[in-house]
Amino acid sequence: MNEPTAYNRAAGHEVAAVEVHHPTPIAAAPTAPLVPVQPGTIPTVASVVLPDGRVVTGYAMEPARPEPVTHKPPVSRAAVNVALGGVGFLAVCGGLLLLTTFITALTALITQLITLAAVIFGGWIAVQIFSASSNGSGTTVNIRKAVFKRNHFHG
Repeated sequence: MNEPTAYNRAAGHEVAAVEVHHPTPIAAAPTAPLVPVQPGTIPTVASVVLPDGRVVTGYAMEPARPEPVTHKPPVSRAAVNVALGGVGFLAVCGGLLLLTTFITALTALITQLITLAAVIFGGWIAVQIFSASSNGSGTTVNIRKAVFKRNHFHG
């Protein structure tokens, strides 16, 4: 029933004939005469005549040139920025350390001045008190019992 053919295919599965198309070569088209122009002012225009009679005109394109390779620094800019930020931070920290030292010293100075003023003022008051009682030329103040009745002073 299914007997193999010459190509080891089952009967009924034969392949149809294959048509091969070969491309027709295009004859070189005559180029249009070029008008001499100053180089660099107007780009060159090229015209090509196709076999069917059509004329294709366009500007000649120069091949694309790759961009020049830029020199990369051995250290990235981000690393340099981080390093500079660290140096700046250290400078600020040193300044803050000096500032806190200055504030501490100023606080100690003010505390010592206040203490000195209290000692001098207290000594002056003590001298006034003890000198007045010793020579008798001081002011005598008599204090009596005062009576407060209904927010009125009765002396």
